[in-house]
This record gives sequence, C-alpha cells and structure tokens, in this order.
Amino acid sequence: MITGQHLGIGSTKPIFPDDGLLHLYSMRFCPYAHRVHLVLDAKNIPHHTININLREKPDWFVNNVSTTGKVPVLELPTESGTPTLVESLIICDYLDEKYPQRPLYSRDPLRRAQDRILIQRFSQFIDDIYKLLLPNSPTELGTTDLYAGLDIYEKELNLRETAYFGGEAPGMLDYMIWPWCERFPALKYELGFEIVLDPKRFGNLLRWRDLMLDDTPVKKSYLDGETHAKYMRSRRAGETEYDML
Repeated sequence: MITGQHLGIGSTKPIFPDDGLLHLYSMRFCPYAHRVHLVLDAKNIPHHTININLREKPDWFVNNVSTTGKVPVLELPTESGTPTLVESLIICDYLDEKYPQRPLYSRDPLRRAQDRILIQRFSQFIDDIYKLLLPNSPTELGTTDLYAGLDIYEKELNLRETAYFGGEAPGMLDYMIWPWCERFPALKYELGFEIVLDPKRFGNLLRWRDLMLDDTPVKKSYLDGETHAKYMRSRRAGETEYDML
C-alpha cells in the first residue's frame, strides 16, 4: 500500500491488510524519510508507505503514531503493542540489525563506528545546503561555504580506495548522505547559477555521485534538481505542494 496523496487534517488512519508488513509514515520530499526508503529498498523489505501532510497533520498521526509529530515513523505491526520508531538514523540502524540480508554496516566494529561518526559530521553540509535552499536572511547566502563540509568525504573515499564508502556496493554511510547530494542540483534553480564541484578537488566524490545515480534503490525514489527546487519554492512561499507529483 502506498497512499499517493499526503493525508492531512480530517483524514482517517488507513486500514492495513493483516499481512505483517512494516508501516512507514513518510513525506515524499523529506530527506530524512528518504534515508529510510533507501534502506528498505536496498534490503528489499516489503512495507506500506503512508504519506503525511506535515503542515496540516492528521490528529490520529499526532496523537497515536508520531511522538514527535515528524516523519519518518516506522510502525511495527508484528511486535507486541505495535510500537513505533522515530528518527531516521535510529530507524535505519534498527532495519539493518533486524533484517540481516545485505548488511549495510561493516562487521568490523571500528569501521562501523567511523561510519557513524561520518554520518553525524555530515550535518555540517546539511546545515549549509539548507541555508541556501531555505535562507533565514539574504546575508546567509554570502556566508555559506558549501564545499568545506565535503572535503572530509573526498579524503575518506581516497583513503578507502573503494568506489563507495561501503566498499564495492553502497553501504549505510552512502545511503545516509545521499538524500542531500541528490538535492544539491536544486541550487542551480534556486540561485540562478550552477554550483559545480571542482573535479580536481572532488574527483572521488564526483565518481561516487555518478555511481550512486545508477544504484537501483537510488533510482527507485530519485527526483531531479528542478523538482526538488519547485518543492522548496512552494515551502518558502508557505504553500507547500506535497502532492505536486
């Protein structure tokens, strides 16, 4: 089941078939929910997707599903009491441990810890890209060094000497940072000029980007930069077009 339309105020909670599948409460343009979709698809985990209007949240969602009022939320219908999990990193770690097919983290404890550190450090790039896509003031546009947050990942790929951070196939680190890399081309439509990564400075990351674009889970949920920019414009205008697709 996938609810195409984002459910809002006045809607009723969907009635799910008694099939034991996971219930993912999402929003089509949310990069944090995007993380969970990538992991579910990478591990081929069947699930139901329910899209939520985050400006006009249904009462049943706020009162009975999400403790934070945010997405993503993963509902576990086969567990006692049908518990829910929130926060994208917690959900993705749970899925990787619960469903052992295609492990996304290394079995080596040190590499696993290093990947988690790099996932956390990516928040610098996330903050910087949102200053450009959703600036609080015009001055933020001139004070954001978008490249600084990427240098560490270029160096890390060089040290690992692998196509992906996860090795010869995408792993958890690859999928956790991808949603914002996918949104990077939206800056061209928002700023009126294209921000290009220097191939001499970011050669490894550019090759990684091209490989990720050909990854099956990435292709399944991929949206181009112009579409992401259109959504961001509607959000800035206070008229978020959740169902624009």
